[in-house]
Amino acid sequence: MDVVIVPTAADVGTYAADVVAARIAQEPRTVLGVATGSSPVGIYRELARRRAAGSLDPTHLTCFALDEYVGLAPDHPRSYAAYLDQEVARPLGLPSGRVWVPEASRTDLEAAAEEHEQAIAAAGGIDLQILGIGTNGHIGFNEPISALSSRTRVAALSAQTRTDNARSFDGPDAVPTHCLTQGLGTILESRRVLLVAQGERKAAAVAAAVEGPVAARCPASVLQFHPRATLVLDEAAASALTLENHHRPVPDRGDGAVPGVSAPAS
Repeated sequence: MDVVIVPTAADVGTYAADVVAARIAQEPRTVLGVATGSSPVGIYRELARRRAAGSLDPTHLTCFALDEYVGLAPDHPRSYAAYLDQEVARPLGLPSGRVWVPEASRTDLEAAAEEHEQAIAAAGGIDLQILGIGTNGHIGFNEPISALSSRTRVAALSAQTRTDNARSFDGPDAVPTHCLTQGLGTILESRRVLLVAQGERKAAAVAAAVEGPVAARCPASVLQFHPRATLVLDEAAASALTLENHHRPVPDRGDGAVPGVSAPAS
């Protein structure tokens, strides 16, 4: 696990966008796993800015969402399908059907979960998975005590997660109680993982994921098993790390390359 600490929340988005852009330059038809919520917004907006400036062509991407609220139709304003249309598909110029979201408004949720797994497999697997982290250590909607080998499935949302997400609804009681989420086992099959976290509220969860034992109590700790997991944190999110002096970016080589990212093949 590589941990990169940058000064501010804005720097998190810029650094992570550098990683994503380097991958797209190397392989324009990258399969990108996209997280929702506030943590990755800076990445998406920076990628959109670069596309508008003509320095990035992300239009050949295929994207897979991590999760969706059960019972919300894709056109519901609080659905993650709507979020990804607003923050990813339209700004990056992706045509309809290139952003796959679990169909959590269907009656047969088990079939919807299996079809999401099959769609990822048919695309060749996820090349680069963007993640956030919840204050209780969840990734996707894999709440504490999720099986470390779990697959895409229906899951219940914890009270803490519903409280945290209430800012997007009319209070905690309006937040759906269940979701369809990729499992921890599904996430671990991604070829590379890029987790971003900002703010002191995430510090305890980050420390548990990075320096604690691998345990179902902190689902994000399973990333310690991933061979290519990178965490990009601002100073506040990194503030509970006891070994934080060892978690610093490799010095820039002066050639514009992103530390830890291979240059595109010539």
